[in-house]
Amino acid sequence: MMRRLAAILSVALATMVATPAMAQPVPIAALGRFDGWRQNALVGYGLVVGLSGSGDSRRSVVTRQALRNVLNRLGTNVADAEISSRNVAVVMVTGMLPASANVGDRIDATIASIGDARSLAGGTLVMTPLLGPDGKSYALAQGPLLVGGHRFDSDLNREQRNYPTSAILEAGATVEAAVDSNILKPGGELSFLLADPGFETAERIAAEIVRRFGAGVAWARNADEVRVRYTGVATGLTGFLAALESVAVVPATARRVVINERTGTVVAGGDVTLSPVVIAQGDIRVSVVAENIASQPGFYAGFASDVEPDAGVRSLTVTNTRLDVRQGSGDAAIRFGSTTIADLVQGLSRARVDTQRMIGILQAIKAAGALHAELIVK
Repeated sequence: MMRRLAAILSVALATMVATPAMAQPVPIAALGRFDGWRQNALVGYGLVVGLSGSGDSRRSVVTRQALRNVLNRLGTNVADAEISSRNVAVVMVTGMLPASANVGDRIDATIASIGDARSLAGGTLVMTPLLGPDGKSYALAQGPLLVGGHRFDSDLNREQRNYPTSAILEAGATVEAAVDSNILKPGGELSFLLADPGFETAERIAAEIVRRFGAGVAWARNADEVRVRYTGVATGLTGFLAALESVAVVPATARRVVINERTGTVVAGGDVTLSPVVIAQGDIRVSVVAENIASQPGFYAGFASDVEPDAGVRSLTVTNTRLDVRQGSGDAAIRFGSTTIADLVQGLSRARVDTQRMIGILQAIKAAGALHAELIVK
């Protein structure tokens, strides 16, 4: 049966002609970004109040000190021994400041407990400054938390859903200082950075910009950078950047095969080629099954029938073993000529080779040097 299937498969693959789809131009705005146009990480340290006994315990010295500092700033002097509430939790607050954020804009913040709080559900974040890498405050976060889980404890019983010690503060941080994104470099040059570096793609971008704006305007400096000279056109810098982002090119296809072993997913470009290769895939499973049977002597009127009355009655344990040899399903030996990864996957699917075995085959082909692409296993 498998020989017949392999023969049919070989004929089908011999008559199969790959017809790759025509690549479509893509605006360069989807291929990278201009240097200087970026998000900025913010971080802060604050308190969440209003918890129903699920906050930090008294063992958390940091929580008591932070609560005492907050109360002192509000004009209340409290001794450390007087603080014993479990309705407070100390947290870290993080956020991302967009490059286009202005003063008064609102951004999201993420809150995570750093003490021994059991849950942040129902809590409210007290006003917390969010600092940048330079130590300056760029936003203020405050408001009720949105927790996507819960945890309840009672008499050593626990019910928990997701992770209640982290939360989201949607639009809960107000921008207090905007960041000046300096895109234009000294000398009037712009730097376009490719998200997926490649010499061919960089050259295509530079050539298309030159074709549209004139000679000497752009050149590929490296595989991940294209330099553009701003000549002060009538539309201004904003109009020039908008025109640049609308320039469309056909990016070079990356020759990669991505394998996710956890989900059994294989994704590859249809034009990834294979050298002639022979695949013999199959396995034999051998199992030894032992069955223990106890042989008991017969009893009549309280006496053993096959032993003397004064002799001890003993049972006999008999062990029978059975050797079971099975050949795995979907086994095949197939010869492929020079073909593509798409033909290989289709052929193995027709031979009823499952996904996990297909992943092993691709890894073996790469090790044999017949797969001309980068193999990425996740």
